Amino acid sequence: MAEAFIPVYQDQFSCPVCLDLLKDPVTTRCGHSYCKVCINGCWDQEVEKGVYSCPQCRDTFTPRPVLLRNNMLAEVVEKLKTEVQAASPAHCYAGPGDVECDFCTGRKYKAVKSCLICVASFCETHLKPHFELPDLKNHTLIEASSNLQEKICSQHNKLMEIYCRTDQTCICPLCMLENHKGHDAVSLSAESTEKQSKLKEEQLKFQQRIQEKQKKVQELKQAVNMIKSHAQTAVEDSKRIFTEMISFMEKKHSEVTELIRAQEKAEVSRAARLLEQLEQEITDLKRRVTELEQLSHTHDHIHFLQSFQSLCVYSGCEDSPSITVHQQLSFDGVRNSLSDLKKRFEEFCEEEFNKFPPHAAAVQKISPSEPTSREDFLKYFCYLTLDPNTANCKLCLSEKNRVVTCSVRKQWYSHHPDRFDSYRQVLCKESVCGRCYWEVEWVDSVHISVSYRKIRRKGEGKECRFGLNSQSWTLCCSSSSLSFYHSDIKTELSVPSSSRIGVYVDHSAGNLSFYGVSDKMRLIHRVHTTFTQPLYAGFGLYCKSTVRLCDQK
Repeated sequence: MAEAFIPVYQDQFSCPVCLDLLKDPVTTRCGHSYCKVCINGCWDQEVEKGVYSCPQCRDTFTPRPVLLRNNMLAEVVEKLKTEVQAASPAHCYAGPGDVECDFCTGRKYKAVKSCLICVASFCETHLKPHFELPDLKNHTLIEASSNLQEKICSQHNKLMEIYCRTDQTCICPLCMLENHKGHDAVSLSAESTEKQSKLKEEQLKFQQRIQEKQKKVQELKQAVNMIKSHAQTAVEDSKRIFTEMISFMEKKHSEVTELIRAQEKAEVSRAARLLEQLEQEITDLKRRVTELEQLSHTHDHIHFLQSFQSLCVYSGCEDSPSITVHQQLSFDGVRNSLSDLKKRFEEFCEEEFNKFPPHAAAVQKISPSEPTSREDFLKYFCYLTLDPNTANCKLCLSEKNRVVTCSVRKQWYSHHPDRFDSYRQVLCKESVCGRCYWEVEWVDSVHISVSYRKIRRKGEGKECRFGLNSQSWTLCCSSSSLSFYHSDIKTELSVPSSSRIGVYVDHSAGNLSFYGVSDKMRLIHRVHTTFTQPLYAGFGLYCKSTVRLCDQK
């Protein structure tokens, strides 16, 4: 006979107290089953009353019933556990990065929803009471989240359900009655709906910016390829020209060498003829000397007198030819001429090479000069907003996070690792890359800064304060003076102060400039360096200070 199939559901064998599968199940006289530990725990709290009740039907028992293990139910639960474990896919269990169920025991299941009222996360099994019990149906469920505590007001421990438009922050109902009374406030859903439409506009703007920057990337790549092509052509042309110049010089060298050798040959040939003539004359003179020696020993007077007259004709009566050999004169002239030519050639080359432009036109196109007029600066205008997560608790943000004021009262910001906890400083949300320009108006004394994101936020050390470390650059403004700080090095600026400051950054070129903004842009200070990370605009304030990020006008 075939075995009948009876569907069994896990929640039919769950303990009404712990909502998990029954463990060591026991059954009360009213017929309800519980984990032995769970029901004993409930009844332990009713010892003083002397009356014990069923948590489900509220039936009472006196005296305390003796609980016996329900063996048949235990066997069914064990079998169900085995089937559930075999059928449950591994992804039902919470893994790395998943939100765990707060009510699972042992190996925890992955949470599917979080309750803002219970401040807890639930798996599918433990979430069912929120759909079944009337008291839980009104609870607010959201997607499973591991940071539920951030949605609770740190001051009143209440759910933040209201958005204060005046202070641009989420608050609870008690905050609305105490610190935000009279402020422009709406529900979180209403503000989210409005912000969603603005978000789409911002997404469109960012997409347009991406397309513009992608276009610039393509133009830059084309410019780089053109530079490489032109540079390669210039190298080849210069090599050809220098090769031709070298060939020309080698040709001239060959001609000068031939000239010197021709002069050498002519002089040597003339000297050889003179040498031959002189040697012949020496031979003749030696012969006469010999004849004269022989004549001096003769005793024949007639022979002596007749021979003496003929031999003396050659003795000192005829002059020797003039002998002149130009040993160095012509070669010195060539050497001197070449030395003078070499000197004049070097001077000419040096003068001509100095005329070469220091930068090619293509390079100048990639790194254009800094704008001069305010109209040109505004082409690079960046719309910045202050980041509430970085604002010190003595700073009050307003006007859609575009104005920051130093406050005497402490602001109730939630805890955040990015917040400056000691210095009255705040950073902007948006990073500064490429070429950017923004303007600020200030009151009292302020620090107008740019900083790397990783600047330290906690403590009172120099590494946390704008301008006193290598992570930030700051212009210190007061009504009487201006100064600039970087790496705790102060630079006094002998220029008049201005209540409206323009900040210009060319990140790739490493330029940071501060301008006094009026009818005419007046340079206050400029820094040339190498930026290794994206920059963020920041501000430091004092007791009565205010900074306003200006709109593009």
